[in-house]
Amino acid sequence: MIDLYYWTTPNGHKITIFLEEAGVPYRIVPVNISTGDQFKPDFLKIAPNNRIPAIVDTEPADRGAPISVFESGAILQYLAEKTGKFLPQDLRGRTEAMQWLFWQMGGLGPMAGQNHHFVQYAPERIPYAMERYVKETGRLYGVLNKRLSDRPFVAGDYSIADMASYPWIVPHKRQQQNLDDFPHLKRWFETIQARAAVVRAYERAKEINQQPTVSEESRKLLFGQDAGTVR
Repeated sequence: MIDLYYWTTPNGHKITIFLEEAGVPYRIVPVNISTGDQFKPDFLKIAPNNRIPAIVDTEPADRGAPISVFESGAILQYLAEKTGKFLPQDLRGRTEAMQWLFWQMGGLGPMAGQNHHFVQYAPERIPYAMERYVKETGRLYGVLNKRLSDRPFVAGDYSIADMASYPWIVPHKRQQQNLDDFPHLKRWFETIQARAAVVRAYERAKEINQQPTVSEESRKLLFGQDAGTVR
């Protein structure tokens, strides 16, 4: 059984997509980041960076004590290796999938996240920052569009690389991106959107939360953290 510490963000969706696709039994433990659940001591024991998602595998492959994993990319890799699914076993295929997983973790996610912050949530509008991150998001969409021009999925076959990137494309309108400008990306996006497991994953999200994560009350909690937060 996988205990999934989760909230309804793109990084959280990555893991529910994998678990639904792989048919792995799991239990969601909601961590409402807009009310400060991410700072509770029990959560910090498994996620010291006070970010969701995190998992606890109660039945690890070595039959030992439960294993906890934080960081969405590490979780995807762990689950793919545990199940033998959605990560190629051959050297070249695995390398392709892993480099695009890290591309999402190091590029698409952080840049789209900054786009969200400065365009949607910043208390003052800073034109330079807004333009900077909207343009960089568009550049990354272009990279992904080009990558998908001659293959159905990011690493050839459907893999954790696709599961990592898809949730960050879902809010494309908020990111001021038009999918019609990226036809190969749009085809890929619509293909994944229609997958039964992906539909189920997003239905689970609606069961957990139907409110915006960022509200006036939660802004300071979410965006006001500093070194003192972890002391």
